[in-house]
Amino acid sequence: MYFVSVYKSFSAAHHLRDYVGKCENVHGHNYQVEVELKSKMLNKTGMVADFNDIREALIKLLARFDHQDLNEIRPFDKINPTAENIARVVFEEMALKFNSPKVKINQVSVWETGHAKAAYGPF
Repeated sequence: MYFVSVYKSFSAAHHLRDYVGKCENVHGHNYQVEVELKSKMLNKTGMVADFNDIREALIKLLARFDHQDLNEIRPFDKINPTAENIARVVFEEMALKFNSPKVKINQVSVWETGHAKAAYGPF
């Protein structure tokens, strides 16, 4: 199995509903997002997918979140904008573009800090 991944960062504010602690208050993070694709075979060029195609799709998706209050953006106006939920939303939206019999999204990881990450994938 082959795996390739692309990283991109964005900055955003959020707060957690139904949470007692500092994170119930509005605060921000410099998020790091990694999208990992997998394939059993390489294309005729010798790639799982073109890094530029993955990066451009991720940049377009994360532009909606960058320098925003995530609690005001769908679907986070209804669900808590936790790293776990952000990872799932990014996974589902990226899977719309990279979902073929040969290439699939394997996992999306979201770091809130350099030492705290959440991941989502088809486990």
